[in-house]
Amino acid sequence: MTDRTFTPRVFSGIKPSGGLTLGNYLGAIKRFVGMQGQMQTIYCVVDLHAITVWQDPKALADMTREVAAGYLAAGLDPTQSILFNQSQVAAHAELAWIFNCVARVGWMNRMTQFKDKAGANAEKASLGLYAYPSLMAADILLYHATHVPVGEDQKQHVELTRDIAAKFNHDFKTDFFPMTEPVIEGPAMRIMNLRDGTKKMSKSGESDMERINMTDDADKIAKKLKKAKTDPEPLPETLDGLKDRPEARNLVEIYAALNETTAEAVIAEYAGAGWGRFKPALADLAVAKLAPIADEMGRLMADPAEIDRILGEGAQKAREIAQPVLAEAYDIVGLLRS
Repeated sequence: MTDRTFTPRVFSGIKPSGGLTLGNYLGAIKRFVGMQGQMQTIYCVVDLHAITVWQDPKALADMTREVAAGYLAAGLDPTQSILFNQSQVAAHAELAWIFNCVARVGWMNRMTQFKDKAGANAEKASLGLYAYPSLMAADILLYHATHVPVGEDQKQHVELTRDIAAKFNHDFKTDFFPMTEPVIEGPAMRIMNLRDGTKKMSKSGESDMERINMTDDADKIAKKLKKAKTDPEPLPETLDGLKDRPEARNLVEIYAALNETTAEAVIAEYAGAGWGRFKPALADLAVAKLAPIADEMGRLMADPAEIDRILGEGAQKAREIAQPVLAEAYDIVGLLRS
């Protein structure tokens, strides 16, 4: 067995399970766009993952297009990156079955996201929800991806991907799959709720004022940030002064991420400032950065046929990479194909 060399390649995906928020943009999409040109980049709308819980079919199709529009409006160039939706490339599901037979039940039992999502009703959860980390591993390894930009909450699944790759390679005495590296870096990786700084910003929150949607216009963006929960104290002299001030820290980190700087630099600029000065500055910055994206998303979503065309072309490019990998995996395992 010789050491195989893998082409540096990024793979990541977003699940179409609700509207895109500022958290999706800063924590994922903005970073994905920034990786273009550094190595080959493959980005996927993971619609097969979405159906691990029941979805309204029409809403799922609309949400898939909205995620694609979000990628494109944020600057993803389909001539530089591959953009597609997962269900158009059947090899994802095929490799996932092989990995279902490689992964161990004990590994799946340790996945904290299943416990969080299934809760007390684990016996009623779908088998897909339980096994979806195996599909996620297939998503990544189908392209021999070497790097996966993920949030902290998905790091465990990339570790499982590495376990599956290692066991496959060991069991079949090969070096076929790479040891994929999670990429967790950059400011504002975890954008919090505008009404409760201890909770992650979510598309499923009770109030629309808790989040900034990527489709919000300039007026909504400004209003939500100006009304965001804070505390009575001005901004401190150092970042340590935000330690027990979650809402304040969240707004500072949002500013830093939008302005492509650090929270320390923001504090240095606004030390001692009250919210009457900082919030309008943050609102102006957010409107300048996000309103054009919302406008472009609106334009794209008004032409679903164009989104479908882009996704279809991306799927064809993805299949050209995926099919040879799947075919070789079948050969290694000893499965016959015509």
